[in-house]
Amino acid sequence: MPRVDRSCLDQIIVVDGGSTDGSIEWAKENGYQVYVQQKRGFRHAYTEVWPLVEGDVVVTFSPDGNSVPELIPDLIAKMREGYDMVVASRYLGDAKSDDDDVITAFGNWLFTRTVNLLYGGRYTDVMVIFRAYRKGLAHQLGLDREDAYALPETMFGTKISWEPLLSVRAAKAKLKIAEIPGDEPARIGGERKLQILRWGAAYYFQFIREIWFWRPAK
Repeated sequence: MPRVDRSCLDQIIVVDGGSTDGSIEWAKENGYQVYVQQKRGFRHAYTEVWPLVEGDVVVTFSPDGNSVPELIPDLIAKMREGYDMVVASRYLGDAKSDDDDVITAFGNWLFTRTVNLLYGGRYTDVMVIFRAYRKGLAHQLGLDREDAYALPETMFGTKISWEPLLSVRAAKAKLKIAEIPGDEPARIGGERKLQILRWGAAYYFQFIREIWFWRPAK
């Protein structure tokens, strides 16, 4: 967080999932706005904090070392060219992920190829958290609707985030999307809490169901 250039941002909100390691205290001591989510899972963190977001463009960013903070100005600059969303891709150009293993690398490749094939996308990375997009896309694309997640979460006994669905519906709605290369360094602390099989199954179910489940507004 100390590497984030506050001058290029109007607001920073640290969303905490109930940590007990001093993260909340550190963030408050260093002048960050903190929100502690009430329901577990990434998407609940988003839906709960979204009303507190004051700007019209949001950068979602993981502060565990996986996201490179020096790329935030590049994301913002690209958004100013008129894009609806800009993704910091771990697989574009010379970018690489140091947090991938064989299974997650294959999964990201498969998911990205599937979305591009089914929905005419040109992504190299449909899964990554690190991206900038218009705040209004959450409502425009129905990312804030429970029916987008209830069935796959119930079927596979998990909680999922909205980035993959955002990638699908942005492509389906023919929005203006760009990518910039962005390395994913190894995390600097904590443990990776991936539920690889359950998350993968839930996301892939979403990808297939979206063929008929959702239509962009005309």
